[in-house]
Amino acid sequence: MKSLRLWHISAAFFAICAALNLYGCIIESGLADTVKPALMPLLCLTTMTALAQGVGIKSREAKLLACAQLFGFGGDTALIGSDAFALFALGIGLFLVGHIFYITLFGGKSWKGLKLWAWVVAVVVALTAVACLVKAIGISGALMAPMAVYGLMLMTLIFSTLTGALRFKTLTWWLLTAGAVMFTFSDSLIAIRTFGHLSPLMSGFGVMGTYLLAQTLLAIGSYRLISKK
Repeated sequence: MKSLRLWHISAAFFAICAALNLYGCIIESGLADTVKPALMPLLCLTTMTALAQGVGIKSREAKLLACAQLFGFGGDTALIGSDAFALFALGIGLFLVGHIFYITLFGGKSWKGLKLWAWVVAVVVALTAVACLVKAIGISGALMAPMAVYGLMLMTLIFSTLTGALRFKTLTWWLLTAGAVMFTFSDSLIAIRTFGHLSPLMSGFGVMGTYLLAQTLLAIGSYRLISKK
């Protein structure tokens, strides 16, 4: 097998595990939780292998991407099979750190030379969106502040990608924007499941389906961004 096709192996295993996870969500068995820890390491291995066989993985951008994906693995693992608040908080915290790495990667390229008015508009829109989400989902009490912070981080992730899409108008940035939006949608479903009511299908398949799509879009877009495609 040619070395340029080595990443296909990990990509195939990722696709298989993703399919098994989604199938496990539908039949509500332990299958979903069994394969879940393998998802992000396989996706990270795929992107890093593809980059290594192209532009290399020693760049700052490649390291930021790897960190973002591996913190996603940590969040996935913490949220498996337990309703304990400590593990829920740990999982959300690990995802938040992963978002910071994503934002650093994307914003470092899309925010250069951005006008002050754009920042003002972004802050107003982000605060309004988070306030509406918190109210609509029904988050209250001690969890309101940390969940609002997490929501602002998601809005910042969208801003970091949407800015690039509007400025550069390339497929790469639109893929990243779609990934950021899907990530926000997936996390919104988790919040509804935690603080309100969500159907079993959307609680399992809906959350993981949108999450896997989000991480895949972010991986493809990040690969294209780092490879300058």
